[in-house]
Amino acid sequence: MTKGIILKGIGGFYYVDTPDGLIECKARGKFRKTVGKPVVGDRVSLELQPDGTGYLQEIAPRKNCLIRPAVANLDLLVAVASAAPPVTDPFLIDKVTAIAAHKGIDVLVVVNKSDVDPGDELFAIYQKSGIPTLRVSALTGEGIGELRAMLAGKIAAFAGNSGVGKSSVLNRLDGRFAAQVGEISDRIGRGKHTTRHVELMKTPGGGYIADTPGFSSFETEQMDLVLAGDLADAFPEFAPYLDACKFTGCAHVKEKGCAVLAAVERGEIAKSRHESYVKLYESVKDIKEWELSKGGTR
Repeated sequence: MTKGIILKGIGGFYYVDTPDGLIECKARGKFRKTVGKPVVGDRVSLELQPDGTGYLQEIAPRKNCLIRPAVANLDLLVAVASAAPPVTDPFLIDKVTAIAAHKGIDVLVVVNKSDVDPGDELFAIYQKSGIPTLRVSALTGEGIGELRAMLAGKIAAFAGNSGVGKSSVLNRLDGRFAAQVGEISDRIGRGKHTTRHVELMKTPGGGYIADTPGFSSFETEQMDLVLAGDLADAFPEFAPYLDACKFTGCAHVKEKGCAVLAAVERGEIAKSRHESYVKLYESVKDIKEWELSKGGTR
């Protein structure tokens, strides 16, 4: 049996990066009773056929999985933002970083276009939150070397609202990135399909970058949302205060004696981060666990 990682799946075919190269596979194993349908990022075992194709036999347990975009085993989510037009709304960052934190995915906020605007306010917000934050410029190359080092050996997805320069950052990271996307797409016939799908591109640093069209506008599936009871844990800067509230079951929204609200008032938690928390809380407070789980694994 040969092992590898799924780079793309389309039309019932899966394209797996293996020590023997890129192998086109079909699924033979009964996965729906275990981890479910194979997705990009799955680590799999496959049986090679005489014609050079293969059959997927086993899927290793996933450490995490997103529903949209459908990708598994992410090590890092890179949220690309900008203080130069179009300026990123911090809520967009906070929504996907909360989901990532809840799923056990490390987060990095990258403030692009630092040559136009260094984004001091954005940078300060996320530094204070405890989320690693980096300034870069896709135009000048500032910070790109440091970003490349942080991606080495990891499976990473990039998210960013339209216009922040996500594609430009990726191309700065590796000038072959666009060509590599085209090469894989030619092999699997992306041009024959109007719907874009998530795929992984191998990087020289030994990792993979997920091309995730579903993250281009920070859209997320309901099943990827964080339940109200878990939401505070997805904001790392809340942690020192969660056990200090006057009343148990505090929602940290407007309750008296709330230690989180007091920390916001003292400037220890950024006001925009708490505003995002409240907005997310209000949007999910009435959603039940079964509503999230009936469409797939959270």
